[in-house]
Amino acid sequence: MKATRRKISLITNTILVAAFTVVFAVGFLPQKAMPIYGGTEISAVYSGVRGTDKVSFMFNVYENAAVVEKIVDLLNENDIKATFFVGGCWADDNGKTLNRIVESGHELANHGYFHKDHANLDYAKNKEEIYLTGVIVKALCGAELKLFAPPSGSYSAATLQAATDLGYKVIMWSKDTIDWRDKDKAKIVSRATKNLTGGDLILMHPKEHTLNALPDIIAYCRDKGLNPVPVGENISLKNTQNS
Repeated sequence: MKATRRKISLITNTILVAAFTVVFAVGFLPQKAMPIYGGTEISAVYSGVRGTDKVSFMFNVYENAAVVEKIVDLLNENDIKATFFVGGCWADDNGKTLNRIVESGHELANHGYFHKDHANLDYAKNKEEIYLTGVIVKALCGAELKLFAPPSGSYSAATLQAATDLGYKVIMWSKDTIDWRDKDKAKIVSRATKNLTGGDLILMHPKEHTLNALPDIIAYCRDKGLNPVPVGENISLKNTQNS
């Protein structure tokens, strides 16, 4: 077991060194070679299509692998698929949980490597945070990430351009449980379900109180005829209707 862990650590560290080298080189290209992001029409996605029966549970993950495992158990028991936006530094230490998420049919997505304030990062630093996370997650579980949720919902035109250049859509939310701050099950359920409608993206985190609130949130969705699906599926309906 220890030998296996050392091998995985060696592999991921080698990948990270290579990835940092690539990003470092990009950051020092002549300015004229960098994308121009001023006045861009790229925008973040805040919901899927209104009026459908699709809603999404999105979990931003930088901690609590044990709670993530329990959330996966609960979702699996209820035949629900969700999206886990994982931090790169967390993913690097939790390959087993990453693989469990993927094997259970849930969607993995990108939450940056070090939980930085992306609105205060330039284009190169935005790209570095997103790129490194994608590289390490693919190395650990084979998943190709296509969605990026900026930590704390903080982003700029540079963030949007960097994400787009890497093939990502920037994802926000329409329902915020604020579970990182408030450890109140009733508040979490209320924030997740109040006026809940098709297209909503419900933001949560791997907290024990959120885990305790999930059964009530799931029951509410069932009662209202709402179908929880991964974010990618929810917003793909929007893209189809807008095309």
